[in-house]
Amino acid sequence: MYKLLTLLLLACTTMGFSQTITLKGKITDPDNFPLESATVYLTSVKDSAMVDYTITNKNGNWELKTKAINKAVFLKISFVGFADYKEKFDAITESKDFGTMKMADKSTNLNEVVIQGETPPIRIKSDTLEFNAESFKVRPDANVEALLKQLPGVEIDPEGKITVNGKEVNQILVNGKPFFDKDGKIAIQNLPADIINKVQVTDTKSKKEELSGDKASGNNASINLTIDEEKNKGFFGRVMGGYGTNDRYESSAMANYFKGKTKISLLASSNNINSSGFSMNEIFDNMGGGRNMNVWTGENGSFGINGMQFGGGQGITQSNIIGLNYADEWAKGFDGSANYFYTSANTDNRNRTKQTNFLPLRETAPNSGTFLDDSYTLNSQSVTKNDKYAHNVNTEFNIKIDSTSSIYIAPKFSKANSSVRNTSSQDSRRLADGTLLNDSEGLRLDDNDNTAFSNGFNYSKAFKRKGRSLDVWIENQIRKDDGSNLNKTVTNKYNYADDGTRTVEVDNRNQIRYNKQKDDSHTIGIEFSEPVPDSLSLRLGVNYEYTKNTQDRDGFDFDATTGRYTSYNDLLSNNLSSKKNTLKPFAGFQVNKSKLWAYFRGGPSIVHFNNDGAYRGTTYAVNKTYMLPNVEGGMNYSFSKSRSLWVGYNFDVNFPQASQVLDIVDISNPLNILTGNPDLNPEKYHNLNISYRDFDYATRSGYNFYAGGNYYESAIANFTVVDNSAISTTSYKNVSGNYRSWFYASWSKSIKKEAHTYRFNIGVNGNYDFRKGFINTELFSAKSLSISPKVNFTYEYGELLTINPSYNFTYSDTKYTNYPIKSASNFVHKFNLQTTSYWPKHVVFGNDFGYNYNSQLGAGFKKDFYLWNSSIGYNFYNDRLLFKVKVYDLLNQNLGTSRSISPTSITDQENIVLKRYVMFSLTFKLNKFGEKKKEDNGGGFWWF
Repeated sequence: MYKLLTLLLLACTTMGFSQTITLKGKITDPDNFPLESATVYLTSVKDSAMVDYTITNKNGNWELKTKAINKAVFLKISFVGFADYKEKFDAITESKDFGTMKMADKSTNLNEVVIQGETPPIRIKSDTLEFNAESFKVRPDANVEALLKQLPGVEIDPEGKITVNGKEVNQILVNGKPFFDKDGKIAIQNLPADIINKVQVTDTKSKKEELSGDKASGNNASINLTIDEEKNKGFFGRVMGGYGTNDRYESSAMANYFKGKTKISLLASSNNINSSGFSMNEIFDNMGGGRNMNVWTGENGSFGINGMQFGGGQGITQSNIIGLNYADEWAKGFDGSANYFYTSANTDNRNRTKQTNFLPLRETAPNSGTFLDDSYTLNSQSVTKNDKYAHNVNTEFNIKIDSTSSIYIAPKFSKANSSVRNTSSQDSRRLADGTLLNDSEGLRLDDNDNTAFSNGFNYSKAFKRKGRSLDVWIENQIRKDDGSNLNKTVTNKYNYADDGTRTVEVDNRNQIRYNKQKDDSHTIGIEFSEPVPDSLSLRLGVNYEYTKNTQDRDGFDFDATTGRYTSYNDLLSNNLSSKKNTLKPFAGFQVNKSKLWAYFRGGPSIVHFNNDGAYRGTTYAVNKTYMLPNVEGGMNYSFSKSRSLWVGYNFDVNFPQASQVLDIVDISNPLNILTGNPDLNPEKYHNLNISYRDFDYATRSGYNFYAGGNYYESAIANFTVVDNSAISTTSYKNVSGNYRSWFYASWSKSIKKEAHTYRFNIGVNGNYDFRKGFINTELFSAKSLSISPKVNFTYEYGELLTINPSYNFTYSDTKYTNYPIKSASNFVHKFNLQTTSYWPKHVVFGNDFGYNYNSQLGAGFKKDFYLWNSSIGYNFYNDRLLFKVKVYDLLNQNLGTSRSISPTSITDQENIVLKRYVMFSLTFKLNKFGEKKKEDNGGGFWWF
């Protein structure tokens, strides 16, 4: 490790010893109008390799600082709509000012300066940022993720979040179609980089915006990977298998067949190392931690495929996945895609939790002046086994009726089952003196079957007059859940007399409850757009929504006579129904100018909210009608092609569930009884978001700032009363004045000097919230601050060495008003160092070292740990086979401890985690493209 850091220091110092020259000039059109975002670049005459590049600013000026060039190169200039320019130089050893250079119109016959069939490294169009993949070199066996990391302005953080110039990417497509799923995780991890022709970045549009041609109203980015035409026909894939100590294993396979518009892909995976199976990292395969820590997992450790989540950071999971993806164009104007997933997961966990719950001081007698602190600590232990499986089918079809009309249809179907076995024990003790208030132990068996269907339909029609259009959309969702909850628990509630005498109330349960739930949601909308002069269009439309939720619960006690659960328990049984009919007529406008795009839409939202229920022979009903505002708007102002300001606002409403508004008691949990409040109103809030970003492609540096918040006119808060035995009764109440706010800012820069590449990234994100709540009828408030600065540095020496240290600090602080404690705080340090070496030839050696420290974990919970993963691999058989030895948690220190702070409690918990194991794996890769004849290469590969 010392040698690697020394090498990094020496590499950094070499930057100052190379002679640097400056090339500059100005690019204009034939009328001397400056051309912003023209691409100026140098390529080698010998092999067309890119030497360096830059982008013109808004005044058409460009400047390129590079090393003195002692070989023949081309100076090339490219701008959309103009003929490309090329000039040859035998060498460039001194600084040079090229003055004003006029681009020729494409119709001009200037063969000597036209680059035939050549693409610049970066091309900035009106709404698309396009990278030429060939201009950004990666290792021959690299995946698309490695390519994205080379692109200026593209960042991939340790959690796997991708941003382009500060804008988060929420959709990745391959040739305009999903590759298994639109989040693109499978695509960037498994597609080889050398088949990609272009990486196109645009703003993410809804399907309605996409069909109608409207600009995107959101603030996310979409990446489209276009495949090189020569490599869009063939077969490629890989198979990996590994086995290790403690019976740990991993296996995965992916096979792809591409031929023009037809794309068929198959994947499969099985492992017991808490992985989805498709990170396919060339260093650690599917091993978690370090660089794979969160590429496929959430912040809580859960991982997911196609919308199905596993794990949850709790326990050790064995998972199996099979997937099939198909995309094709069956006729001109008729294309589509479909994918199928079978997923299963079996998770085992042991949990230990200590939760401190704070309560207001209680006066022992009226006007006594003596107060008792009823705050208590809950200690629990549990062992859980969770088994689940799911079938998912997703399809989408695009139909181009004619040049003015399009239809989009997207049916989806899923069927899933989940079963949980949980044994637990817990006790609650008064915080002040340790007095035992209650304890319980029991067994819980939960089983649930789920079936869901959804469909989206969009129709868009453009009329003869430019800008006049009609859009229709229909959405349907139907979901059914059939489940059961078997509960065998003994709960002891302790009461204390004034003389200290203790009495015990025992709640002994052996019961089962059957649950049937159905959710229906149907939406239909129509919008008409009419253009008026000066880039303005008026919008008029209406949206109707119908939702219905029904819940039927039937409880039965165990009958010792029959040996079955046949004794009906009306205390556990109820029927609930909630219906919501919403009509939203609206009017608005959209402005679309060269630098400014803005929209506004408003109108009333008329809601009929009907809730019905039956409990122990009594019927309940809460029916209300609301007239609410339906308002949203936004704008995007472009100061230049690389600098912009975006603002978005909307007013939103969340309606409560039937169980929250019907006065029906739920005693299924003996430690927390629930009841509704008929006077409860919907949650109403204002949402505002602002972002500002600027990235200079000439200097490969940029910064961005994002901030937002919600202000709640009416929030829904828990109204909890805790008795002397720490048994809670919770209802709900509206409060006003709550708010949530967040911000994020970052700066990044990359420097490339010959074989040396340096990338810097500094960022900070934070949250500031104000919330009100009720404990024992007392209104309290909590102000929570969380701030998390981070720094990341990457050094690369050609294709031989990568060093990537990073540091993240998180500070959390909550201050209370009218509460037993004044404040609670916590801070966490996270340091990580990743190194990868591809020397000597055919050998790959990687290390991930991490340190975590949590300052305020309670007694009995270790505060810090080291996680060190190491891997060494050897490529052979023409680099088609890769053998690896990997060690997870080399120091055997991995921990699953965490602390969370809420307005009413502080929770420390520990879950079992994977500990040290050694894995031996073998990867077999095959990539065959193009129309070639079959050859005898001894490898048994397929040729297409």
